[in-house]
Amino acid sequence: MVLRQHKPTLATIKIPRVIDRKLLDRSSSPSPLAPPPAGSGLRPVMGDFGLPFLGHTLAQMRHTLDFGLPRYRRFGPVSWGGMLGQRVVSALGPDATQAVLVNKDKAFSQEGWAYLIDKFFHRGLMLLDFDEHLLHRRIMNQAFTRERLAGYAEQFGPVVNHKVAALPTDRPVELFWALKQLTLDVAQRVFMDAPDSASKAINKAFVDSVRASTSFVRIPVPGGRWRAGLRGRALLERYFAERLPAKRAADSSDLFSALCHATDEDGARFSDEDVINHMIFLMMAAHDTSTITTTSAAYYLGKHPEWQDKAREESLAVGEGPLGLAELDSLTTLDLVIKESLRLVAPVPSLMRKTVRDTELVGHYVPGGTLVAVSPMLNHYLSEYWTDPMTFDPMRFAEPRREDRSHRFAWVPFGGGAHKCIGMHFGTYEVKALLHAMLMRYHWRLPASYQLRWDHTALPVAADGLPVRLHRR
Repeated sequence: MVLRQHKPTLATIKIPRVIDRKLLDRSSSPSPLAPPPAGSGLRPVMGDFGLPFLGHTLAQMRHTLDFGLPRYRRFGPVSWGGMLGQRVVSALGPDATQAVLVNKDKAFSQEGWAYLIDKFFHRGLMLLDFDEHLLHRRIMNQAFTRERLAGYAEQFGPVVNHKVAALPTDRPVELFWALKQLTLDVAQRVFMDAPDSASKAINKAFVDSVRASTSFVRIPVPGGRWRAGLRGRALLERYFAERLPAKRAADSSDLFSALCHATDEDGARFSDEDVINHMIFLMMAAHDTSTITTTSAAYYLGKHPEWQDKAREESLAVGEGPLGLAELDSLTTLDLVIKESLRLVAPVPSLMRKTVRDTELVGHYVPGGTLVAVSPMLNHYLSEYWTDPMTFDPMRFAEPRREDRSHRFAWVPFGGGAHKCIGMHFGTYEVKALLHAMLMRYHWRLPASYQLRWDHTALPVAADGLPVRLHRR
């Protein structure tokens, strides 16, 4: 589907990309991943490995769009390439994304994540499969009802207001890292009912565990990211295990307690090990994705003062808060800004799967045991579904345009299918509360010449921390 061009009602800005041709031009002659079975009518998956062992890893991390979009145009929605020593099939575009994420034939397993993150987020909800995943998700749903979300908003509101009010104004602040500490403090309060700030050691443990997933050297050598990740995981296990007996004994309103006491309609509940695994994964997912999205939205609001003023007008009408869910729902301008920020900077750029048997993917033959990567980030930049996709244009999500409806899987920042992010509503409310608190207290502008660069070594990180000078209103 090709969309007609629309004139945005507010200013847009082009997003330049710096290209390192030495990385992008490492393609070799294309070859098939594997020959399809005779008479199947399926096409082979074509691609190339790239550099020995490294494959296309560096190009994908450093120049995701400049590498991925030309390959999509060259090979189509299904291709293969080298990544961290493995052959990985890329499923690009909404049709291929839908086939993998809906997974109606149960051919695509979450085992795709195991190679990258199992050592650090073992048996987190995202790593579980099929019936076991459904059982765990059914129990965990009890911790994410609207009633629970309203309670969480009551808990994180005062923390957000207090922490945002304390941001420095006498010097530039690296907003990404300030928000990362703040969102971890929010997670500590909401998930743990712990009033004190999370320690630097806990924050570092989460950072090390996430960044270890894309280590080139995947053994615990001294000074290596893999070893740091293993140490981070061990610290987090001890941290939650020490606090678990008290949560089992009480029934407080925090997520940790909710997981300890949640049961499904058949009386199934989580073991201690389950609770620890889920807490480590949820704490990571909650504060990392919220940090990325809030940073991205604050960046675009700083580049587009007209959108900042428009969002602030709504916030002033609502009042300082802390806000409940109804008040947060009323901030419709922030809804548009957040959705567009999620499009431009997908918090989880790739979703990994592994085929459990030979299967078909939009007419291509994919053998069993193959790693498959879905790319929300690349989907969000396809001109077949998005008008002028390199521009910041929140109105694309407003009626009557609603470009996100061009295809059910054109906009997938939260994934899709049975594994769609269970915390997406919590995360959106948290990001809204953070931005609302910033808009009420500060205004900020970013120079026209400044462009934020994201480091995609693992989850996106603002490479320079996003230095911003906040001015009190």
